[in-house]
Amino acid sequence: MAAASERGPVTNLPLPRYVSMKASEGNVRRGPSLTHRIDWVFKRRGMPLEITAEFGHWRRVRDQDGAGGWVHYALLSGARTVLIQEDMLTLHAKANEQAPVTAALEYGVVARLGKCAPAWCEVSVGGFDGWAPKSKLWGVMPEEIRD
Repeated sequence: MAAASERGPVTNLPLPRYVSMKASEGNVRRGPSLTHRIDWVFKRRGMPLEITAEFGHWRRVRDQDGAGGWVHYALLSGARTVLIQEDMLTLHAKANEQAPVTAALEYGVVARLGKCAPAWCEVSVGGFDGWAPKSKLWGVMPEEIRD
C-alpha cells in the first residue's frame, strides 16, 4: 500500500484508503452516530468508497462524485473494487496496450480489483478479467502497487 499522509486513530490503517460496500444498502449519516440525520442511502453492493476519517465504529466515506458522510464500519468490506471511468474500456491480457483485448467494460461498471503495477491494474467482473490503465479506474491510489 502506498504511503498515506496519516493513519486512522481507530484501526491504525492508512487514511485515505479504499474499501467497498459490503451491504446492498447503507445509511449515510451527517455525523458518526445513530442520532445523526441520514442524508442519503448508498444502494450498490460492492461500490468502491474512500475512507477519509474514523471515529469509533464509524467511517467517513466518499464516493467517486465526492458525495459521502458517516457509515457504520459493519457496512464496509476490505474487499477492493473499482469503478470503470471510461465507456467501453478495453481490458488486455497483459499490462500493455498492445496485448490482446479480453473484454470491454461500460462506464460505471464495478469490477473486483486484483494486482496493480505502477500504471495498470488487473480487474475482473462477470467472468471476464484483464488489465486496464490505472488512470481509467476509480478506487485505487495512483501510486498504489498490489501483488
